[in-house]
Amino acid sequence: MADEKNLVLDANQDLGEIVIAPEVIEIIIGIAASKVDGVYDMQGSFTSNVTQLLGRSNHGKGVSLTIDETGIKVDLYCYMKYGVSVPKTAMEIQERVKQQVLFMTDVELTEVNVHVVAVVPEKIETPDLDELFENEEENE
Repeated sequence: MADEKNLVLDANQDLGEIVIAPEVIEIIIGIAASKVDGVYDMQGSFTSNVTQLLGRSNHGKGVSLTIDETGIKVDLYCYMKYGVSVPKTAMEIQERVKQQVLFMTDVELTEVNVHVVAVVPEKIETPDLDELFENEEENE
């Protein structure tokens, strides 16, 4: 039996009903958003970060779903890479998420809200101190 939170798809009722848990849609959204060029990572909670440290990936992190009478609204919280066009990347996230959810579940999203939490700069390699001072030692 379908729970109030689960989504029941309109399908051939002769064969039975198709029920999708919201967690499944969150995972699809998380994977689709993280695959967009320019997205560094999705914002997670403490528990999702601990889960990731333990070696398991949490694809639903940074995704919040709201289901009401108007439809399904999604809020995505993500980190962007430094140097990308934030509006262009955010629009690409919106398009890809809507497209993937429609393709995989036949569910139309009414809103995809992208919240850019931070911009992450490129990591700069720390210089090797032994290498830097190697020439000075040879000169002495």
